[in-house]
Amino acid sequence: MAKQYDVLFRLLLLGDSGVGKTCMLRRFTEGEFDPSHISTIGVDFKMKTIEIDGLKVRIQIWDTAGQERYQTITKQYYRRAQGIVFVYDITNLPSFQHIAKWASDVDEFAPDDVQTVLVGNKADEEFGRQVTKDQGKKLAETYGMEFFETSASTSSNISESFIRVTELVLQAQMRYVDDLLGSLDNYLDRVALREEKGSQDNDAQRTCAC
Repeated sequence: MAKQYDVLFRLLLLGDSGVGKTCMLRRFTEGEFDPSHISTIGVDFKMKTIEIDGLKVRIQIWDTAGQERYQTITKQYYRRAQGIVFVYDITNLPSFQHIAKWASDVDEFAPDDVQTVLVGNKADEEFGRQVTKDQGKKLAETYGMEFFETSASTSSNISESFIRVTELVLQAQMRYVDDLLGSLDNYLDRVALREEKGSQDNDAQRTCAC
């Protein structure tokens, strides 16, 4: 049976309840939009396979509940995440202000090399906007993240945001492999030098014995 993917990455969606995380996930993985969904309880996940630079990348996307009472559960998933999408609602200022809290949790519980992007969702609801695009960009710059405004309703920038964080994870993994191979090369070079020196010392000893 042919292998269905080359690599598997785990992504995490974080943000307040009601910002549209589940709608984003369903739009990306299923191409559907249902505004009447029920809030996520605990965690849920969906899978999707995409192709990046000729590699089949399987992404497991965990959708977390934003309510305070579930955060002890969701924090357990931070440690296994390789990429995180922070989501706020452009029509809900508190959800934007709370990104700092989510980012602080990630700093505490997630791996140091986790890749992140910031998403302002519900960009189609311009009439109710409470957070400007410039505010979103500046916050993203503060945390060294790339920034997207998305709409699960119209599908605007949904694929782009998920694909970009996956690309960042892939690049980070490739750097890790390159560093690992570089360390291995250095180690093998040192071993070869020690063996060569040992051989030379043995030759010198045999010469002296004569």
